[in-house]
Amino acid sequence: MPPSYEFDYFQVAYQLAEDATAGFTRVSTEALAAAIQAQPTTLLVFRTITGLLRNEFAASTRLVADSLGVPALSAGKVDSMEKRGSRTKPDQALVAAVTIARIMAGELFGDPPGALRSKQRKVDTADGWATVREFADRGVPYGAFLHQRHYGGAFGQLLNATSTPRGDLIEGAVEAMFQASGVPYIRTGSHNQAEIESRFEVVVRPAPDFVVYDEAGTLRAMMECKLTNDGGTARDKALRFDRLRAESLRLGGVPRLAVLGGLGWTRVNDTLGPVIRDCDGRVFTLANLPEMLSVAPFPQLVGRAQQS
Repeated sequence: MPPSYEFDYFQVAYQLAEDATAGFTRVSTEALAAAIQAQPTTLLVFRTITGLLRNEFAASTRLVADSLGVPALSAGKVDSMEKRGSRTKPDQALVAAVTIARIMAGELFGDPPGALRSKQRKVDTADGWATVREFADRGVPYGAFLHQRHYGGAFGQLLNATSTPRGDLIEGAVEAMFQASGVPYIRTGSHNQAEIESRFEVVVRPAPDFVVYDEAGTLRAMMECKLTNDGGTARDKALRFDRLRAESLRLGGVPRLAVLGGLGWTRVNDTLGPVIRDCDGRVFTLANLPEMLSVAPFPQLVGRAQQS
């Protein structure tokens, strides 16, 4: 929709959300659920307050749905509630409300590793609903502020500017584990593509994110790390593992491994499934990364870095 119309639409939704919660003072789970069921478009405002994208919020509802005994929301349902105010059942309003309440209370997500910051550590949600109320009462026009976050603005610029460190999250965790366990490895980049080809005869370009070798300098594994929150992008990135599989066969069957992260990999048939196939099941996430060390060839490589 045109920016001017979208702004007006957002402001209407914002006024409904503010009125339903008495200026964000009535923010119990019951109050949020009642507001969302009566006026589903208010979900647009509450979700924007959390800083989550539609698909991120839909995925977050899965974290609470089982405990409530209700279905999670799909990204399509979130979209239809926000854009069209589609009919919302009580259990749909409830799962949305509980998700929002737990996010705002800092209970749903753990702290991100390293120097990364949670999306909830931002100026208007630093102290949960208390700072939301402060912004709504005495700060900038909060509806306009949230619209800028929803439409892009400085919030979108910040996300774009920090895409590289967020993308390095998986590689950094893998490298830290290899260093701690003494696994001989090389983390590749634009600076050492030629070295990887000449030393290990790996000709696929770009080289895998990591190559692992033994004391004799023999290539023992190739690893690719992929983080994406978009299903279409994940589908495209899955093709990379088909190329690695072909390269592995050319080199005599060198094991391929994947470490994946992001919502894009929740699509199974055309994203995660092909990666599992091409890596012979050696697929990991940050949650189970240490289990990689129990999979061949790593048991024979742990502690060998100092000797290689």
